[in-house]
Amino acid sequence: MRILNIHGYNGSPENSAYKALAKLGHEIISPAFDYENESPDNIMDRLSSIAEEKSPDIIVGTSLGGFYAAVLSAELDIPVITVNPFLMPFLTFPEHIKPLIALFGELSKIKSENVSCIVGSDDEVLGDHTFTKDLLDNQRFRIIDGGKHSGATIPLEEYFGEVIK
Repeated sequence: MRILNIHGYNGSPENSAYKALAKLGHEIISPAFDYENESPDNIMDRLSSIAEEKSPDIIVGTSLGGFYAAVLSAELDIPVITVNPFLMPFLTFPEHIKPLIALFGELSKIKSENVSCIVGSDDEVLGDHTFTKDLLDNQRFRIIDGGKHSGATIPLEEYFGEVIK
């Protein structure tokens, strides 16, 4: 499968999700983003261009990358897997509040059948993921007891193997 992997804030294109997907033998497109110095609109434009050019079968996004992955899924009707997604970034990035709220509005279009989500129960960055569960809950939603914010604390290879068909 061809997978577009979107890393989180201060993350790396070769993050835990990338490593788990590589072990499973997937073709991975994993661009780098500078979330502090790139506008949300520019990030979405880049992601849309990548998706148009590379035609990924699935989008994977971790933390802040999970927000952009979910928005891209909603806009393009592509399956998405989110890992500890940070779905309300406008709360932390007030300098980008208007474009982030506009993108957040796109999440109302996301199709439940396109979404898989895995979160850690002990996420020290985002908390208990109550909002995430309310928005993205379906039969593929997993809460990993003891899992933290880092994807390295969550059994990503096992989960990806289960939900990627």
